[in-house]
Amino acid sequence: MTILDRIGVSLPIVQAPMAGVSTPALAAAVSQAGALGSIGVGATDAAGAAAMIQDLRARTNRAYNVNLFVHAPARPNPVREAAWLEGLQPLFAEFGAEPPNGLRTIYNSFADDDAMLAMLLELRPPVVSFHFGLPGPDRIAALKAAGCVLLSTATTLDEALAAKAAGVDALVAQGVEAGGHRGVFDPDAPDEGLGVLALTRLLALRAGLPVIAAGGIMDGAGVAATLALGAVAAQLGTAFVACPESSADPAFRGALLAPHPHTVMTRAISGRPARCLANRFTAWGETSGLQPPDYPIAYDAGKALNAAAKAAGEGGFGAQWAGQGAPLARSLPAGELVRQLAAELDAAQSSPGRA
Repeated sequence: MTILDRIGVSLPIVQAPMAGVSTPALAAAVSQAGALGSIGVGATDAAGAAAMIQDLRARTNRAYNVNLFVHAPARPNPVREAAWLEGLQPLFAEFGAEPPNGLRTIYNSFADDDAMLAMLLELRPPVVSFHFGLPGPDRIAALKAAGCVLLSTATTLDEALAAKAAGVDALVAQGVEAGGHRGVFDPDAPDEGLGVLALTRLLALRAGLPVIAAGGIMDGAGVAATLALGAVAAQLGTAFVACPESSADPAFRGALLAPHPHTVMTRAISGRPARCLANRFTAWGETSGLQPPDYPIAYDAGKALNAAAKAAGEGGFGAQWAGQGAPLARSLPAGELVRQLAAELDAAQSSPGRA
């Protein structure tokens, strides 16, 4: 029995969790179409996550994935945080606002969130996935005992082997092309920067677990390419941002569907490396000369700046996470997009020369 058979998914397609953009409606539509829909709950608390799961369940009885952030605790640094806020002050002033007086750790890590664990053990989502690292063995054992299939992001072979040793069931091989936050376990260590094709093949041959390829995949031909390298499925995130069921705001949708969108890797928005559509915030980050506070402390400032800018009609300071495949984005309802991806996959596998 394959990992997809185990969770009752008929198509080798996974919709990426995309915290802040993926909604229960989006995930349910994807699951209803035969793929695996996902929600990201790293940006909410246990009560908010429970509400999202219950909303999703009301829309579908098929399998779905709940994604958790497992980052190391942020290290407060008052000097760095003060310098960061001072550097952002002119941007806030442009929109008639002031930076926050101080910065907070706005997101809990699942590594020490007992309320989130208790909620998951009660609701027992079919699939639970980890990003940024791995929770302790007791949490993994409890989730497995509750019947959850466990996935973990890996950007290197070492991370993949650590995930296998921890007892996860499958890997999400996140290539450097992927949109959103890099899943690296240590954001301050050198990043190997492996692309999705090299990483997928490496993990398929040496990690000893099923591999789900992620990074820049936007159509069925891309899914077929990763399956040919040994992946059991492909995870797509940016491909679903323009779906009407996502919560992407008009500025994000407009930037994604612009004639020539391109992406950059930045720490400026959240404090952790993440691939984003190039915008005013990423441009500022490239030239500020400042070191951002730790994730998610820096995100507190980023969210405040984006709110001030949006209130003034400026959409260029948002967390417009997107992968390198952004120019291939399509605006289709999620279920229709899944069916289109399946048709493209079938065509590519039936006649590889057409891919």
